[in-house]
Amino acid sequence: MIKKFVLAALTLSFLASCVSPKVYKDLENKYNSLKKENRKLLLENETLLDDKTVCENELSKLKDSYASAVEQRDRLQSDYNATKANLDNLKASYEALEQNSSKAIAANSQKNRELLAELDAKEQALNAEIARLAKLRSELEERSARVVELERLIAEKEEAMTALKDAISKALTDFEGKGLTVEQRDGKVYVSMENKLLFNSGSWAVGVDGRRAVQQLGSVLGQNPDIAVLIEGHTDNVPYSGNGPLIDNWDLSTKRATAIVNILAENDDIYPENLTAAGRGEFAPVASNETPEGRAKNRRIEVILTPKLDELSELLNE
Repeated sequence: MIKKFVLAALTLSFLASCVSPKVYKDLENKYNSLKKENRKLLLENETLLDDKTVCENELSKLKDSYASAVEQRDRLQSDYNATKANLDNLKASYEALEQNSSKAIAANSQKNRELLAELDAKEQALNAEIARLAKLRSELEERSARVVELERLIAEKEEAMTALKDAISKALTDFEGKGLTVEQRDGKVYVSMENKLLFNSGSWAVGVDGRRAVQQLGSVLGQNPDIAVLIEGHTDNVPYSGNGPLIDNWDLSTKRATAIVNILAENDDIYPENLTAAGRGEFAPVASNETPEGRAKNRRIEVILTPKLDELSELLNE
């Protein structure tokens, strides 16, 4: 990641030396604008993947139903043809028997009426199947179009999430190697900050460097109003033994998460309704608590950024 930022810095330096400051500034603004637009589109990826799977399953069922309807239609057509051929034969027999006796004629007439009624019933059944087949074909085409649209939205939101991750990594470059990591997985962006960057032991007061890191993170989040921000506090498994208002590790993790929320809420560009604080205590470790290094990694704040899925919900409810 450092190599990427060095390369970006060299590129900007080269551009700055080749073009006027105004052109360079315009290019930089355009680049930032494109990044912001790209970030917005990646935020809804995870649920889109699930929704795509649901639609694909529904599409598969419709295809199976469509194939079954075609098979039934063909069977009815075959029955119809056989019945019609039988009717034609009976008509010929009727004409041959007409001269023999009125009784035979009456019997054949009744048989003809029965066959005509059967033929009419099969024609009606065939027409009904044809209508059902047309409806299934229409539904299949509609489902296919929705799957294509879902795939497009998934790709856009994946790209937007990647852009968001890159923007956060760039904003927090100064804190690399100080217990801060930025990752993208499962359609979300995870910003993890170890407590050594943020808090003193047993405290939920954010230090100077930690506040600066959270504020720089907030500067990026303020440009992405369509992101849900979950702040989780985590501790190691060493029981809290201090005095004061704290009860246990769970209480400490909650107060630390709330402290981060309060700093982000100071940014007027971040909607308070997008922020959620949660304390998870010692119950979601990322490393073993058997070593000092592992316990240090477990004492952390995780900021989980999730795209809002209003656009997808509207598509699925159509």
